[in-house]
Amino acid sequence: MARTRVLFLAEAVTLAHLARPVELASGLSSAEYEITLACDSRYRSILERLPFKTLPLHSLSSERFLAALTRGRPVYDSETLERYVSDDLDLIDAFKPDLVVGDFRLSLSISARLRQVPYLAISNAYWSPYARQTWPVPALPYLRWAGTTLGSALFRLARPIAFALHTRPLNRVRRRHGLPSLGNDLRRVYTDADYTLYADVPELTPTRDLPAHHRYLGPILWSPPAAPPIWWDALPEGLPQIYLTLGSSGARELLPTILNALANLPVAIMVATAGHATSLSHWPNNTFHADYLPGCEAAARSSLVICNGGSPTTQQALAAGVPVIGIAGNLDQLLNMQAITAAGAGALLRVDGFSQPRLLRLVQTLLNEPRYKQSARQVSGWFAHYPARPRFAQLLEEIQSSG
Repeated sequence: MARTRVLFLAEAVTLAHLARPVELASGLSSAEYEITLACDSRYRSILERLPFKTLPLHSLSSERFLAALTRGRPVYDSETLERYVSDDLDLIDAFKPDLVVGDFRLSLSISARLRQVPYLAISNAYWSPYARQTWPVPALPYLRWAGTTLGSALFRLARPIAFALHTRPLNRVRRRHGLPSLGNDLRRVYTDADYTLYADVPELTPTRDLPAHHRYLGPILWSPPAAPPIWWDALPEGLPQIYLTLGSSGARELLPTILNALANLPVAIMVATAGHATSLSHWPNNTFHADYLPGCEAAARSSLVICNGGSPTTQQALAAGVPVIGIAGNLDQLLNMQAITAAGAGALLRVDGFSQPRLLRLVQTLLNEPRYKQSARQVSGWFAHYPARPRFAQLLEEIQSSG
């Protein structure tokens, strides 16, 4: 029998949007599936190690993406999305997939439909139109003069308008290609697909009236294929360990300040810089660093994880039953941490409210109060019922048998 051809497209604006397709693709049987993954070459070091075919795919630069988030502006304009559609169509026409899987590749809402190929979108449940959601104000520039209280009130008033503005570029390109508008709800733009897959669990991020084509897949846990550093098995014994990474979308400029705050604590700190150079000329004595670390293992051997509040690293921590501090600024990170703090499994420190004393208090609290560890273990139990790889493979079988 011919193998099912699956084309994965990863939008490389952050590492997370590559990591999740890589993890799901890696769990599929090569005897049953012919896999191709398309991604921008900025992650060449990861793509070169994969056991399946990869192809180049242009993505917006990470710098431009993060700058847009910081200012609260639409990430994509119509011209960029039009180019994306053209690039998508070239790949689909060349590979002729049976299924297309995308992670934040919004243009697939158009291109996959134009070629009538079933399209599966990976997303987070807190972006679902069916989520029970409140909207924290992101760390936007106007908060510097408005303050958090007034700024939050202004954000509540402006958010529907801002979301509508963010939907316009994709809706404009959809109309050019004869497809109907998705409306003014940004959540529909982010999750429109034939099948929408949530990299979450319903206990942590609940939804209501979920349609059958929206599925909870479970946390998609991935670690970069990097060999452990030479210090990996030589950390000081008898000290709590902290895993610290701000990833590809965190406030990396805070790293020196964070490390200085923790320098005198009786802890060992494992730091992953995500390949980004730092301004540090001297690392504190209790710090051990590398570009990349096996994140799942680092989290599992830790007493606390400190990160940017995004779902990939927080899920690594919670899967291991380890509480997390999220130093978060953009809306995606804040929505994720909102669910975690509500579950009692972590604490939020906003980027625009960051200070060394606040961080130090949170670290000491989460290390010393058992309730955070207990809550993190409860979340770990929820995660265990949603193994993403087999659930994804089962869904692909369902789609193929129904087609």
